[in-house]
Amino acid sequence: MVVRALPNGATVKVRDVARVELGGDTYERYARMNGQPIAAIAIRVAPGANALDVAKAIKTRMTELAKFFPEGVDWAVPYDTSRFVEISIFEVVKTLGEAMILVFIVMYVFLGHWRTTLIPAVVVPVALAGATMGLYAFGFSINVLTLFAMVLAIGVLVDDAIVVVENVERIMREEKLPPLQATLKAMDQIIGAILGISVVLSAVFMPMLFFGGSVGAIYRQFAATLILTMAFSVLMALTLTPAMCATLLKSGDAEAEDKRWFNRMFGRVTLRYHGLVGRILSRTGRWMVIYLAIVVAVGWLFTKLPGSFLPDEDQGYFITMVQLPGGATQERTVEVLSRVEQYYLKQPEVERVIGVVGFSFFGRGQNAALVFTRLKDWEERIGPEHSAQGVLGRAMGTFSRIKEAMIFAVNPPSIPELGAVGGFDFRLQDRSGQGREALMDVRNMVLGMAAQDSRLAGVRPEGQEPGPQVYLDIDRTKAQALQIDMASLNDTLSSAIGVSYVNDFVRDGRILKVQMQADADLRKTPEDLLKLPIRNRAGGIVLLGEIAQPKWIVGLPKLDRYNGNPSVKIAGSPSPGHSTGEAMQAMEEIAGKLPPGYGFAWSGTSYEERLAGSQAPILFALSMLVVFLALAALYESWAIPFSVMLIVPLGILGAVLAVFLRDLPNDVFFKVGLIAIIGLSAKNAILIIEFARQLHEEGMGLVEATLEACRLRLRPILMTSFAFILGVMPLAISSGAGAASRHAVGTGVVGGMIAATVLAIFFVPVFFVVIRKLFPVRRREEPQHD
Repeated sequence: MVVRALPNGATVKVRDVARVELGGDTYERYARMNGQPIAAIAIRVAPGANALDVAKAIKTRMTELAKFFPEGVDWAVPYDTSRFVEISIFEVVKTLGEAMILVFIVMYVFLGHWRTTLIPAVVVPVALAGATMGLYAFGFSINVLTLFAMVLAIGVLVDDAIVVVENVERIMREEKLPPLQATLKAMDQIIGAILGISVVLSAVFMPMLFFGGSVGAIYRQFAATLILTMAFSVLMALTLTPAMCATLLKSGDAEAEDKRWFNRMFGRVTLRYHGLVGRILSRTGRWMVIYLAIVVAVGWLFTKLPGSFLPDEDQGYFITMVQLPGGATQERTVEVLSRVEQYYLKQPEVERVIGVVGFSFFGRGQNAALVFTRLKDWEERIGPEHSAQGVLGRAMGTFSRIKEAMIFAVNPPSIPELGAVGGFDFRLQDRSGQGREALMDVRNMVLGMAAQDSRLAGVRPEGQEPGPQVYLDIDRTKAQALQIDMASLNDTLSSAIGVSYVNDFVRDGRILKVQMQADADLRKTPEDLLKLPIRNRAGGIVLLGEIAQPKWIVGLPKLDRYNGNPSVKIAGSPSPGHSTGEAMQAMEEIAGKLPPGYGFAWSGTSYEERLAGSQAPILFALSMLVVFLALAALYESWAIPFSVMLIVPLGILGAVLAVFLRDLPNDVFFKVGLIAIIGLSAKNAILIIEFARQLHEEGMGLVEATLEACRLRLRPILMTSFAFILGVMPLAISSGAGAASRHAVGTGVVGGMIAATVLAIFFVPVFFVVIRKLFPVRRREEPQHD
């Protein structure tokens, strides 16, 4: 938030605001918006507060205060991250509504009557409402991540209800039973499948609840939302859905179903599918070889998928860092800053530009500046060339021709707390104590190699370059003769040249600090410094010039250490068409060419990306293990869970192919989608295997039982799969604020579900027959009749 002048007594008091910062001397004197001087106020939200409520309250309060501003004073909010959050949530809510409509259309097409469609439709709002109450009880908030999970859950929520309704409707049609008797018989047949589906879809997300760190915070919100919705879904399927079937369904509906063109067409498709599966089951060995080839292809494709942490979002603003050579004056910095501001103001996508002289992420000083560029709303910037990334690319091409300064336009990370800018954070470390000069030489070597790597762009040292400094050579012998303590000398110099903390005072209910510093006129030149008075032990005053001689040197204004080692920070971004994972791989390859004694470490989002990558195999393994053990406990068998889990690589194949063809990376959101695919793939397998198991144990032949299960379960499998695919499709094809995250979640899940459906209906019968032949079970004995 900025104002042109702050009126006396005007304060901002809003509950949930953690800190209101007035800019220091540099900010107030040299901050400007669209080229006009301003005073800046930075406001951060307190932990646990609602960011949207805080932003609204501040704007309301400032509107009230503006009535008392002097004439010619105005205020504006040029840098508001809550706007991106608000629009992102709106877009996800809109996607949620679109998903619900598409799911209902699928159900109506398959079920053919509004009464049958109404039954699964009721489950969605009830389960989502229950999940929302559960999130509130466990301390979660409604945010972009939980809303993503709700969109994923919509397609899954109706699965149990669809399985119930479809089976009731089939029994009514084929066996001519009334609704109540058909419902009782249907529930007796499918209760095992419903429990199996629910157990799998809940168990697969269970390990995500126990991961720590930033990645764990993302995983937990997805997992908690999906597990809660699954719990309410199975509760509805076992209670409300059967009751509604027995009440709402009519015998005439089942008779009308036989006359629908869709049912006649689907009947022909089912017969062809039945015959094709019969031929496949006569050549199970050949199909298992094909399956092994698919598994190998999945592994190969996974290694080719570029890695990343979070999608590169268009958040409606970006940051430009300006760094002049060390010792450059403020006037030179302002001149370069003006050229940057004028360039942005000419761009049609730009709404406002704020420039700050004296501060950047490189460091503080007269040679540093920072520019915050706010873009127009996403609706006014249609097309990739008008996105934040498009504007950034054009800006970097223009700024590369400005030789007076290093200028880098960067996109902020999706999670601001993990870093100030996006890209990667590379920490070059001197681990053998070879000295700062040698470290700077190695840094320049790294920058030179990075400039020649096509995978990297905008690689830069973050930190101030060596510049002119005044070195005070203290004559300690003379100081001792004049009774001057070195501690007293250090205190005087730190208070006069730096800033010394004195005490606190209370103003308007806020605790403010009192800090002391010599007036600027007393520290302009080295000669001015020599006039500083030093008090000796006798209480007398001695001028600094009596014991010190100034001289100019060149040195670093700040010395960085990372993990206890001298270090320098190198930041950068992947070049267009590459991911942050590929950029980090390139930097690691460069680090491998460094002289002995030097190493590197990752920080910020790069550290989290490496952590997420190392945790992913453990997460996948735990999810599959939990699902396997849950199914083994449910069916009291090792063979059935094994035949169910064989379908998982087919779903992963579709997910990897989808993101590979769409040129998306393997990021955190894609990993969440893969976990969902494990459960959804197993769900399709359970629908077939559970029926085949029942029929086989009742005395039907293995192949005959499998074929009959395929015939009976094809309709619910396709119905639930299409409902899920179309329910998630709005995520995969959405646009606007937060679209990159929605694409990352939706693309993999849609691709994985398509593969898990198309391939599963042919491979699951093969898996069941092969596993049953390898691990035969004793059939149930027929009941004896008198």
